Amino acid sequence: MAGGAVAAGSSPREQRGQRNQRDQRDAEELLPLALSRPRDALARARQVLAARPGPYEASVAHQAAGIVLRDTGDVDAGVRELRDALRLARRTGSADREADVLATLGLALVYAGRTAPGLTALDRAVQLSSGVLTGRVLHRRGAVLWTLGRYAEALDDLRRAVGILRRAGDRVWTARALSARGVVYLAIGSPGRADADFVAAGDWFAGTGQELESIHTVLNRGVAAFRSGDLPAALSYLDEATARYRPLGVPGASLSLDRCDVLLAAGLADDALAEADAAIRDIEQAHGWSTMRAELLLMAANCALTAARPEVALDRAGAAYRLFRSQRSAWWQAHTGLVLARAQYAAGMMSGQLLRAAGRAAGRLEALGSSDATQAHLLAGRVALGLNRRDDADRHLIAAARSRRRGTAMSRASGWLSEALRAQAAADPRRLLAACRRGLEVLDEHRFTLGASELRAQATAHGAELAALAQRHAAQAGRPRLLLTWSERWRATALAVPAVRPAADAEFTASLAALRQVTSELEKARRQGPPPAALQREQRRLESVVRAYSLRTRGNAHPGHSTIDIAELLDQLGTVRLVEIVDVDGLLHVLVCEPGRVRQFRAGRAEEAIRAGDFARFALRRLARGRPEGDVGSAAAILAAAGPRLEAALLGPAAAHLGDGPVVIVPPGRLHAIPWALLPALGRRAFSVAPSAAAWLRAGAAPAPGHRHVTLARGPSLDSEGAEVPLIAPLYQDVTVLAGAEATAGRVLGALDGAWLGHIAAHGRFRAESPLFSSLRMHDGPLTVYDFEQLRRAPYRLVLSSCDSGLQAPAGADELLGLVSSLLPLGTAGIVAGVVPVNDHAMVPLMVSLHRHLRAGASLAEAMCRVRREVAGDPLPQATAISLVTLGAA
Repeated sequence: MAGGAVAAGSSPREQRGQRNQRDQRDAEELLPLALSRPRDALARARQVLAARPGPYEASVAHQAAGIVLRDTGDVDAGVRELRDALRLARRTGSADREADVLATLGLALVYAGRTAPGLTALDRAVQLSSGVLTGRVLHRRGAVLWTLGRYAEALDDLRRAVGILRRAGDRVWTARALSARGVVYLAIGSPGRADADFVAAGDWFAGTGQELESIHTVLNRGVAAFRSGDLPAALSYLDEATARYRPLGVPGASLSLDRCDVLLAAGLADDALAEADAAIRDIEQAHGWSTMRAELLLMAANCALTAARPEVALDRAGAAYRLFRSQRSAWWQAHTGLVLARAQYAAGMMSGQLLRAAGRAAGRLEALGSSDATQAHLLAGRVALGLNRRDDADRHLIAAARSRRRGTAMSRASGWLSEALRAQAAADPRRLLAACRRGLEVLDEHRFTLGASELRAQATAHGAELAALAQRHAAQAGRPRLLLTWSERWRATALAVPAVRPAADAEFTASLAALRQVTSELEKARRQGPPPAALQREQRRLESVVRAYSLRTRGNAHPGHSTIDIAELLDQLGTVRLVEIVDVDGLLHVLVCEPGRVRQFRAGRAEEAIRAGDFARFALRRLARGRPEGDVGSAAAILAAAGPRLEAALLGPAAAHLGDGPVVIVPPGRLHAIPWALLPALGRRAFSVAPSAAAWLRAGAAPAPGHRHVTLARGPSLDSEGAEVPLIAPLYQDVTVLAGAEATAGRVLGALDGAWLGHIAAHGRFRAESPLFSSLRMHDGPLTVYDFEQLRRAPYRLVLSSCDSGLQAPAGADELLGLVSSLLPLGTAGIVAGVVPVNDHAMVPLMVSLHRHLRAGASLAEAMCRVRREVAGDPLPQATAISLVTLGAA
């Protein structure tokens, strides 16, 4: 039968019945539409109701509108629509119609925080339903029980629902029940079973037109991958879900929760907190789900804790706890209680009351079967140690240590940390070091699944306390070789193997090119006034695309030997003295290494060194401006005073034990931006800086190219116009010069790939908030770290006569992110770069002199030493030379 036609010869009564059946079928199409195309469903529901339909059709229309409003954030309005739907359903006399609406209403009431009436409605819906509808209602009650943390009951309902719906061949509802069951499996720690359910749900959804729910299976597969420890896969699934969500115009609170989980595991706590807070604002503006808002508040509290913002964590966790208590959710109350206790501990609120709170949280979480019980026991153990209650500490730490042999890498590492704390309390150094070693080995497995250098660096934060425990023991025991071993164990490990290059497919390459163009347009606009907001938004969007693409890259390396061979290191030093500076609880310990010997000295405090470094950098910036003579003299006097102050803080008595030969400085990550040439013990000798002793060894072993090709490039808008480049070019035979329109990012990268020596004269920009977008300005826009990571082999030596090009951002435990750190794993053996803004005109003669020494056979460190000696006593050139640091070994 087509359209509105009825069978010929039918009686009027039969015709009315046929029309009623048709109207019911048309109305019921609204329900699946509400979960696939919510905007269309709401508009059609309003059209149906405007036509004053009968009670059945009106009930369905109100139900569809209620579903859309519930799922797009306005839960209270959704509840009102569903109450109207229930009133009309009862007028139809259909038990199934009433049961279906009751189930939808029950779900909405729980989302609105009215748990008891919501469960009552769902229980009544189960009683009224029959056949396939029973499976649908059981699915909805199971989803609510999962939300409330009642997992065993939820699994019972969902297993029954899957059986009923699958036998009936109900594709959409079978897929929904499988998805819900997978979520419960995730909650009880079975990611393999969960992923199998999500895959099956995706197959059942195929061809049904349920786009929104199909996206949920992708999202859930991301969560399962995350729980299995596969962060790159998790990020890929979440990015796919995000891209598919946007066109539907629905809130992404669930997606935000899952993204926060993954970002936290990756060590990106600030990103995670920003995501959680934005989702909270969205859901509050839309008067959205009470349960979802509470979960987002709890997530924000966790993010704030990891980002070392305990006051923010206390605020968010307190608000979450009040909401969960009103919902009578034992599961979520227990988890929020743990976060509140962790925030109090982080804020220094040590007390017997806190110990009791942590102990209660541990007991409740164990009773609920939550894996977070390990964290609660670990917290209680820490608090008990702080209160000197050894028996309580041992009891809790033993319980937490049980996780060291099972679960995810993070869970096992927490178990080994608990074991290490027990050993420390028992004054058992052998057990302490063994536990620290095992815990870091577990985290190695996790880190090397990651391809992106940013993720590898940030992920080391998870092992910072294990490394610090071992370092503290070695420093207190006065065992310099042991302290060197443990300092190297967890320092600059992200540089131990090259970052995996993202496949240079069309999307990634196009995004980098578009980002260069937009950034170039922004710079032009800024020279004329405030830049257009649309350009700034597009720059942020493209940066997000590029970063997301990189983060999804899967690792393919293996940790290999994770401990440096100290004897081998000392044998390879020759005339070099290696000076490793170790920050132990804020006090700097200096290890002076020479063949066959490591000596340990105490210097100043790390904060004193940072303040002295900032003071010196300020004076160098003043000199770089080349202001009037009086100002130059004042800045030079500041520099003269800053040098000894810096040396006392950084080296202390070790400065007298550096010998007469070259020196390699290995500082902690947050001390890399020091202008080291300012130290009296270093200024007139050849020295270089390295992120770790192991990195220095690798740089020294990097083979030089067989041919001595030199690449020289100069970017736009330099005060000197890159005048050193045409003066340097005649010094070499095999040379490529790129300037003007030829100095594009692509051509410069191509010419640098595998070169013996590269020199780039360009404006540099360091991005502390996003160090992998630190850049050098080329003719067509910025040349970023993401571009450098596309090199097959970085240049053997590189000179960057650019402002701030040598700056790097500390990350993770003791890692570095920036332009120069991206090049060391790719084969660059030595780099000269600036750690403060430099004077372009003063740089020209210095660079010409540097290259003359390099052509004569000097290393980068030797060449820079000779340059500094040549300009000694001339304030501006001297300050410019001091602003440059040599990194690596060539």
